Amino acid sequence: MLTKFIDILLSLSMIFSFAAPASQVKRDEWNTNYRYVFVHGLSGWGHYDLANKVVMYWGMFSGDVFGTLKKAGFDCYAASVDPTGSAWDRACELYAQLTGTVTDYGKAHSERCNHARYGKDFTGRALIPVWNADEKINLLGHSFGGATVRLLAELMANGSQAERAATDEADLSGLFTGGKADWIYSLTTLSAPHNGTSAYTVGTKGKPVQRTNDGLTGGLRAFLSSFVSIGTQPIPDGRIEEDYASTDMEIDRALEMNKGISTLSNVYYFSFCTTATDVNEAGEYVPDTEIMEPLFTGSSELIGKYTGQTAGGYVLDESWRENDGLVNLISAKAPFGAPQKEFDENGIEPGVWQIFPVMRGDHMTFMGGLTVRHPELKEFYLTHLDRINRI
Repeated sequence: MLTKFIDILLSLSMIFSFAAPASQVKRDEWNTNYRYVFVHGLSGWGHYDLANKVVMYWGMFSGDVFGTLKKAGFDCYAASVDPTGSAWDRACELYAQLTGTVTDYGKAHSERCNHARYGKDFTGRALIPVWNADEKINLLGHSFGGATVRLLAELMANGSQAERAATDEADLSGLFTGGKADWIYSLTTLSAPHNGTSAYTVGTKGKPVQRTNDGLTGGLRAFLSSFVSIGTQPIPDGRIEEDYASTDMEIDRALEMNKGISTLSNVYYFSFCTTATDVNEAGEYVPDTEIMEPLFTGSSELIGKYTGQTAGGYVLDESWRENDGLVNLISAKAPFGAPQKEFDENGIEPGVWQIFPVMRGDHMTFMGGLTVRHPELKEFYLTHLDRINRI
C-alpha cells in the first residue's frame, strides 16, 4: 500500500517538476496564448451536448477544470463530436464546429460508407470566435479524441485526394483542400490508442468483442445508460461497420490509418500516458484496484495476460500487456514510426512527439474519474497549458 502510494507521488512529481507551478506563472512571460480546443473520447460529450450541463467531461467528479483554466487566463473550449463515430466523421464534425459551417463528411466518404454527406449545421454558432493562421489553436484529445485531432491536423495540412477527385471544386469542403497546417500550433494526446487497443481483440473472456450497431460494447452501453444520457445520434440504415470508432480502434485498422497521418513539421506534439497495472510473477499485468475504476478491471485483466495476434496477423507480445484499463501503454505513447523522443523541457521542438514520463492512473485520469478522484488534475492542465504558451 505504502509502496504504491509513493509510486504515484513520484510519478506526479516528475510531471509537475518540468515547469514552475501554474500559481507562480507570470503571464507576461507567455509567448503565445492561442485558444485551446479539447476533444473527448469514445462516448464522450462537450459544449453542444445536454450532458455537459449535468456533468462536464473535462473534470467530471474531480472539479471544474475549465473554470480553473479560464480564471488563469486560458481560453478553453470543449468540442462535441459523434460519441461512436469514426475518426473521419469526428474530424469533419470538429472542423464544422470550429469554422461555424455545415458538417460535410465528403462526397467520396459518404458514398463509400453509405450515409448522408451532410450533418449538423453550426452556422452562427461556431465553437470559437475565429480560426486561421494568425489565430491558431491548440488541440487536446483524450482517448479516441487523440485519433480525431491527429486526423484533423492531417486534413488541414494535406486535405484529401479522394475527396478532391470526387467533388467539383466549388462544392468541396475547405477541410479537404489542405494548405492549412499553420492553423494548428500544438497537439496533445491523453491516453490515446495511437496504434489501437487489444481490448477489441480479447473481447469478453478471451472471445472477440460483440458490439451493438453503433459500435458500443454491451457493458459500456449499460454503463452510459445508468450514468447519463448523451444523446447518441441515430444510425443510418446500411452504414458500414468500418465507419465507427470501435473499428478504428482495432489494431489492424489503427495501424493502417497511421500510414495516412503524418507528423507535421510545424506542429508541437505532446503525449501523456497512464498505467494502472502491476506485473505479477507470471509476467501478467493485473489492475491496481486502488487507482483503477471498477468499470475497467475486467478488460484490464484480459489485456494484461493476452498474447497472440490480430486478424490481420500483427503479433501482440508481452509488451502489449501493460495498460490503463482500456488502452495498452505501448500504443498510448506515440504512433509507431513517428518521430518521437522523451520529453525534455529544454529541447521542445516541432515535428516530434514529446513523450512524458508514464503517470500512475487509469483511463479516466485525464477526465477526472467517477469513483476515483483526481485532485491533481487542475494543476496538471494549468502546468501543461502554461508550458505550451511559453514555447
